[in-house]
Amino acid sequence: MRMIRGRGASRSLPEEESLINLTPLIDVVFVVLIMFILVAPMLELDRVELASKGNSQIREITPAQEQNCIALHVLRDNTILLNGKKIKVSELAEQLALLHRKYPDKYPQLFHDRQAYFETYQAVKTAAENAGFEELDVILKP
Repeated sequence: MRMIRGRGASRSLPEEESLINLTPLIDVVFVVLIMFILVAPMLELDRVELASKGNSQIREITPAQEQNCIALHVLRDNTILLNGKKIKVSELAEQLALLHRKYPDKYPQLFHDRQAYFETYQAVKTAAENAGFEELDVILKP
């Protein structure tokens, strides 16, 4: 506080306090929060369930993988193999549609190499969706 002297009496005056108005900031935060609450349920996310580190679960999954009749392999050079046969991306949706009609209760399993491009994964996933499959199992090697 500052003291002002004059006429023998001293009185104190409050210093100028700089007040920051937080109301607009709080309003913006609430609007953004409400937007997240409204938009979050509408987001569709791809989910991949990973096997735990236990070897027993890996052994249980392996026979199921061998029994599946729709196996997609994406190799390091982005070559796509459908059940061991090389196939082009443009032909993939048609071939998957045929397999979906033949095996309606099966889902394709995708073995994607780490060195392959994500774009190739997207193309395979889109082809599987266009063929009518609702799920795509992504098999990750330990």
